[in-house]
Amino acid sequence: MKHLTLLLFILWGGYALAQKGSVSGRVSNGISNEPVPFAVIKVRDSLISASADEEGKYVLKNLAPGVYTIEFSMVGFVPRVLYEVRVNPGSVSVLDVELEESSLELGEVEITTSPFSKTAESPVSLRNIGQDEIERNPGGNRDISKVIQSLPGVAGTPSFRNDVIIRGGAPNENRFFIDGIEVPNINHFATQGSSGGPVGMINVNFIKEVDFYTGAFPAGRGNALSSVMEIRLKEGNPERFSGNLTIGASDLGVSFDGPLGKKASGIFSYRRSYLQYLFTALQLPFLPIYNDLQFKIKYRMNAKNELTIIGLGAFDDFELNLDANETPFQKYLLNNLPEYKQWSYTTGAVLKHYREHSYQSLILSHSSLENKAQKYFNNNRASDTNKIQDYVSSESETKLRLESVYLRNGWRIISGVGGEYVSYSNSTFNKISLPSGLLLVNYSSELNFVKYHAFVQFSKSLADNKIGVSGGLRHDGSTYSSTTTDPGNLSPRLSVSWNFAGNFSLNMNAGRYFQLPPYTVLGYRDSFSTLINKNNGVKYIRSDHGVAGLEWNNRSNRRITLEGFFKDYSDYPFLTDDSVCLANLGADFGVIGNAPVTSTSSGVAYGLEFMFQQKLKKGFYGILSYTYVRSEFTDKNGNRVPSSWDNNHLITLTGGKKWGKGWEVGFKWRYLGGGPYTPYDTLRSGLRAVWDVTGRGLPDYDLLNTERNPAIHQMDVRLDKRINRTKWWLNIYLDVQNVYAFKAELAPYLDVLRDDAGNPVVDPGDPSRYQLTMLKNESGNVLPSIGLTFGF
Repeated sequence: MKHLTLLLFILWGGYALAQKGSVSGRVSNGISNEPVPFAVIKVRDSLISASADEEGKYVLKNLAPGVYTIEFSMVGFVPRVLYEVRVNPGSVSVLDVELEESSLELGEVEITTSPFSKTAESPVSLRNIGQDEIERNPGGNRDISKVIQSLPGVAGTPSFRNDVIIRGGAPNENRFFIDGIEVPNINHFATQGSSGGPVGMINVNFIKEVDFYTGAFPAGRGNALSSVMEIRLKEGNPERFSGNLTIGASDLGVSFDGPLGKKASGIFSYRRSYLQYLFTALQLPFLPIYNDLQFKIKYRMNAKNELTIIGLGAFDDFELNLDANETPFQKYLLNNLPEYKQWSYTTGAVLKHYREHSYQSLILSHSSLENKAQKYFNNNRASDTNKIQDYVSSESETKLRLESVYLRNGWRIISGVGGEYVSYSNSTFNKISLPSGLLLVNYSSELNFVKYHAFVQFSKSLADNKIGVSGGLRHDGSTYSSTTTDPGNLSPRLSVSWNFAGNFSLNMNAGRYFQLPPYTVLGYRDSFSTLINKNNGVKYIRSDHGVAGLEWNNRSNRRITLEGFFKDYSDYPFLTDDSVCLANLGADFGVIGNAPVTSTSSGVAYGLEFMFQQKLKKGFYGILSYTYVRSEFTDKNGNRVPSSWDNNHLITLTGGKKWGKGWEVGFKWRYLGGGPYTPYDTLRSGLRAVWDVTGRGLPDYDLLNTERNPAIHQMDVRLDKRINRTKWWLNIYLDVQNVYAFKAELAPYLDVLRDDAGNPVVDPGDPSRYQLTMLKNESGNVLPSIGLTFGF
């Protein structure tokens, strides 16, 4: 250890001039894939520039290691600006760029394009995030799910989880795509039927950029009600092999990329966690252990055809730390948390064919998840009579889509059709307590059906590109039941953008969106193998969105946006046993929706968002965002009450400074308004017959979300030092989460009093009951971590 410390100090202080690097690639027409000869490539704020040759190839030479803003332009094409392009010493950064034909007649080349994403289809609620922004985010642990919580309208949960709450919607209302391939989940230890988990699966070394939609989803992206995340991965270096070793706050990862023959390149990574050691040191009663593997292969058959293959897989093991059993809080968690194993993977291929004015994509993918959970009373496995829960479930999706993008005379037409085969199985043994009494759930289920969709979207710029208009229509259906084949599941949408005064624009979108309930809901059966929720007429969940906003954009590095949003939900699943809407569940480990439901709940979410953002300029960058949000869903009496995601006020301030010799410092401060929670039914929970089965307090849904937690705030800081050498580089960082040790107070836990042997104490006044107590639920440790990334 002493030798390692000495080595790090030597590297830290031994900064020297590094060999310069370069950026090379190809500039092409984004529709036809034809080269754009003689395109101009310029490094902003410098005299370095280059021109593409007749094949569209270019090289920017003699670049000192660092990050650059690079401009691409050509007469007849919409200019493009790429921020924070990383150049490493002694290496070539490959940057292939696609330009879109302009409908304007340009007399000269002039860079006016903004670095901030906005399209005719989605002129509002769209944010773009680059790799460097993800990597340097304080407290983000190089995890995209944590990084997006800095953006307006995004809330998280105050726990070791990645649940993302978008504009008052539930965690299961989000969808994720990697290079156009849908990935059902991007987190380890996901909650089946929802999302989340404590750690992201995607290695940030793979990420090129992310488009994050919190509304105004394109017609080609369905089955989402709150957000769509489009992740685009880097391509392997076609010229030489390079590698990367990362030691982070929670895992060790290795990745490498390089050529795979003359026409192909690839990038691969593997990660292994050591988060369990941190949790052991913190005396937490649960130990998450995870592994993940990721790859991407790009094969360019010829100028008109290319094939992309990706894969993402994870194996997760959630164990109990039985030695952490000294405090009442530790004992409570040990008595309630199950042990479970989970593995999941997605693999897929995109075959793209280019034509003169269009290109077509054929996307084939397969995703699978297996989830196993067990729980024994007092964690005593000596007898099956102690078993409280034994759950084994799997779900898989095989998807095929055909999409086309056509561009001519200023018209952009995107259309497509698709289908997927779904297979779901479930074996459930569970002892639960209902208001009507104790219930033993013991059933097996298998379910197979087909989902399908079709869509089209038209976009056009008018009045010299000052007005953008886009309209789309989508239909979704499935063979699950007659209610899910409804031809009325049509999703119209309309977007309008008006650049009315210089740097100011007015943007709006209205649309209808549908999402099929989770497979845990669709596949639920009773002890007679009856598909209960099919008989209950479960439907697609519907949500009608309206968004309008004002934007100021200096077309260089700053943007201010103000947006108002409204979401109207209907046909939401309502759990008949618990008398609660499914939208109020999802931020916990385990399984969501494995119960009888009816499509009878409704809700609204509405609010206002403000954001000021500065991209990297003269070493400074930052985001200030504020969101006012309300989220309400119906209770069992049909009255709207605050949902679990009704945080009211969200504030985030992030910023940082890069300066000479590879130093960088950043900070993030977040404020999360207190969320509602439901108090316990102490009369029913304290019954010995009930507690011996459940081991936890039961919520009183007659008082749904009538209590509220205090607000939460936290400051994270990060210090980076990057060392560049002739053929390699090293980044060392110190990340400190919750620097001022704020204690977040969450909903308390209801527990029983225990004697010295750990056994529940019987109420002397009523032998049918245990004595109860409330456990304070606080979290807020200062979490410092040191990590490094070594690349060559």
